[in-house]
Amino acid sequence: MTTRERFHAVFDGQPTDRLPNLEFGYWEETVTTWHREGLPAGVTTDAGVERYLGLEGVSLFLELPVSAYLYPRFERMVLQDSADRQIIRDEEGNTCEIRPGRSTMPRYLRFGLQTPEDWRVLKRQRLDPLTPGRVGNVAAILQEAATTGMPVFFNAGSLYGWLRNWMGLEGLSIALKTDREWVEEMMDHLSSLTLAMIDQLPGGISIDMAWWWEDMCYNRGPLISPTMFEEMLVPRYRRITNRLRDHGVTLNVVDCDGRIHELAPAWLGAGINCMFPLEAAHTDALRLREEFGDRILLLGGVDKRALIAGREGIDREIERLLPLVRRGRYIPCLDHRVPADVTYPNYLYYLEKKEILLRR
Repeated sequence: MTTRERFHAVFDGQPTDRLPNLEFGYWEETVTTWHREGLPAGVTTDAGVERYLGLEGVSLFLELPVSAYLYPRFERMVLQDSADRQIIRDEEGNTCEIRPGRSTMPRYLRFGLQTPEDWRVLKRQRLDPLTPGRVGNVAAILQEAATTGMPVFFNAGSLYGWLRNWMGLEGLSIALKTDREWVEEMMDHLSSLTLAMIDQLPGGISIDMAWWWEDMCYNRGPLISPTMFEEMLVPRYRRITNRLRDHGVTLNVVDCDGRIHELAPAWLGAGINCMFPLEAAHTDALRLREEFGDRILLLGGVDKRALIAGREGIDREIERLLPLVRRGRYIPCLDHRVPADVTYPNYLYYLEKKEILLRR
């Protein structure tokens, strides 16, 4: 079977030769450290690591060249430079401090979207669905999928996560309380932009899934109240998932870290049915399966802390997840990018032991 065939079979509850051997990627420092521990120096990217190790990683999935994001993006500019840090303007228009060569969160100094006037400029200059170049060579990606057997996804974007990135958590949270009409206007436009991109897809093409990015939870729950989520986001999600269904897309994957238990029922009700990456420290994937049964599809959930702990921790983690794998409609992979404190020997041991899950 191809990766594409395995992916669908697992989530459809059908027999497979084995589960797809997916992984999520690696921090830059991780790969650098692994070069000292046995990974060939020429292997430097997520896709390179996954190909070298024989994985079917998310980085190898094929994204349709259809952009519902900022287009064009801001040009990344270095505003100040010193030995260990830089002040930059990033691709989203924010001014922040970074530490080059380290996979750490930037320290944001000023967010680019602060006022309704900022929004009007951003919408006009970078969020116009008619901007030439938003749709690339779709046929080439579909041909690559036919050749490689890898899944194809449409990037469905974000209604909350992008606004949080552009405004900052504090800025968006204040706006939700003091100017909800403005936030709803922005969410409406992002929804319409995604719908416009769906409508520009060629007819009759085969798309395996839509992929959403909504980092809107932390370790104790959502960053927006479930009531606001139901009122503001669910109807807009539903418009998009309904349109995707018209194009034959019924698998919608949402990428959200943190504790997602409070939002999972509403996502399911909105047609977003696959939860990823199931950050094990905060989200109990087995509880989600018990609560929602086969309605919910699960991707991720392997606790990265177990790989840091070493072989005994990895063995316990494999045992913990085996009942969930046997329940079906679940693909195990690490619950985030692999951090640098996971050694290369531990990672190889994890991949070896993971075969128990893949063959169940």
